[in-house]
Amino acid sequence: MSRKYKFHNPTGVYFVSFAVEGWVDVFTRNEYKNILVDNLKYCQKNKGLEIFAWCILSNHFHLVIRAKEDSTLPNILRDYKKYTNKAIKRAITENIKENRKERLLKQFERSEGFRFWRADNKPIELWSNAVIDQKIDYIHQNPVEAGLVFKAEDYVYSSAIDYAGEDGLLDVIVLK
Repeated sequence: MSRKYKFHNPTGVYFVSFAVEGWVDVFTRNEYKNILVDNLKYCQKNKGLEIFAWCILSNHFHLVIRAKEDSTLPNILRDYKKYTNKAIKRAITENIKENRKERLLKQFERSEGFRFWRADNKPIELWSNAVIDQKIDYIHQNPVEAGLVFKAEDYVYSSAIDYAGEDGLLDVIVLK
């Protein structure tokens, strides 16, 4: 069994990525991004998730996270993906403005049921402050690299605004 991409240190800080099956651009609509944000808030409040950085892009998102003492990241992320899988399916189904509805629902339908997220999340333990800083910078520069904004802190669905000294959408532990 491979040791690569597993949560080995229960108190560690990890960089994780979630990608949509087939890398489909679902998060072009804010209502779908808001489902992710709202459930991250729930996980922070009720499941022991600590967030140091985050960013949602059109077909994936990145986090730098840690679990509080009585929690584990594998359990938090399993529940997160399970809940958002159902919530996004419901949102797509019920969205009267969604002109891609049929195609999206078909894209994620599998013989075992609806599967929105890719199975992997590739957790990488961040072992030093320099590595943590590098990953946070990478996360915050994603919208800039994608051409969505000129300055990272102008992208709403990211913690870059928190690092610029303002309050963003989530409670973020800013590392200085």
